[in-house]
Amino acid sequence: MQTTKNILLIRPSNFIFNAETAASNPFQIKLNESEEAIKQKAFDEFETFATTLKSKGVNVFIFDDTKHPEKPDAIFPNNWITFHSDGTVVLYPMFANNRRQERRSDILDSLKKHFKINHIVDLSKYENDKRFLEGTGSMVFDHINKIAYACLSPRTDKELFLRICHFLKYKSVFFHSRDKNDKEIYHTNVMMSISEKFSIICLDSISDEQEKILVSNSLTETGHRLINISFEQMNNFAGNMIVVQTNSDKNILVLSQSAFSSLTDFQKKEIEKFCDLTPIPIKTIETIGGGSARCMIAEIFLEPLGK
Repeated sequence: MQTTKNILLIRPSNFIFNAETAASNPFQIKLNESEEAIKQKAFDEFETFATTLKSKGVNVFIFDDTKHPEKPDAIFPNNWITFHSDGTVVLYPMFANNRRQERRSDILDSLKKHFKINHIVDLSKYENDKRFLEGTGSMVFDHINKIAYACLSPRTDKELFLRICHFLKYKSVFFHSRDKNDKEIYHTNVMMSISEKFSIICLDSISDEQEKILVSNSLTETGHRLINISFEQMNNFAGNMIVVQTNSDKNILVLSQSAFSSLTDFQKKEIEKFCDLTPIPIKTIETIGGGSARCMIAEIFLEPLGK
C-alpha cells in the first residue's frame, strides 16, 4: 500500500532554531522572537496538526519529546525511522549531532504492543564515517511499484541509498536537485512527493536533462499524473506533502497552509481528482525548522497485532 491509516507524531518539547542543520537547510529562517515564544507557538501548531488528523479519522500515535537531552528537531521523526509492511523497521544515520538522540528505543517498545515488528535494521553506525541517509527526508518511496527516489546531497549518501534499496528490494532512482540559487537541495521530500496516482514535483530543480528525463519517465511509466511546481511553490513547501488514509478508507493530502496557498486553482483541482486537500497552519514549525507537514509524519506500515 502507498498510504497508511497509522502515523507516528512527536510532540515537541524544545523546538528552537537548530544551528547544526541550518548550514545545509536554507529553508530554516531565524526569527527575532524569544525561544519560549517559539516553543509555545510550535507546541500549539503541533496540537492543531494532531487534532486535525485525528478528527479526519487517521490513527495518530503521539509520543512526547523528552526534555533532556534537548532535541530541537524532534518534531520531524520521519528522518530517523521507517516502518515497513513486512515488519521491518529501519533506523537511519543523521547528519546533525543533536538529532541523533531522536532515535528512541522506548518508542519502538511501545509500538511493539500494537504492531508486528520482525526485524530492526540499524544504520546509525555510519555516522562514524560521516555518511548519512535521513529516512523519508532523503528518500521518497513508491511502495506500490517498489521504487525509491533520492536527490543526492551531504545528507543522502549514494552508497547507503543503494544498500537500503537492495535490502528492501526496491529499484533505486537517484539524481541531483538544486534550488533557484544553485544550492543543493538537502532532502528529496522538499522537492517531490508521491502518492498512488500522482506526484508533485519541482522538475526545474533537476538541472541535468538526462536525470530529469529519468525521473519523469519513471513516474509517468508507473502511472503517476505529474503536477509540476515552481521554485517559489517549493520554497513554500508545496513539495513537502503526504497522502494518508482515514479509517473510512478515504485518502487525504496533508499539507501546510503555506503550501496550500501557493498552489494554483488548476493544481488544486488536479489533486482533488485523487484525494481531499487538508491544509493545516504550521508557519512557525516551517520557518524555524525548515520542514513541513510531510516531515512531521512517520508512516507506520507495520501489520497491527491481532490481524
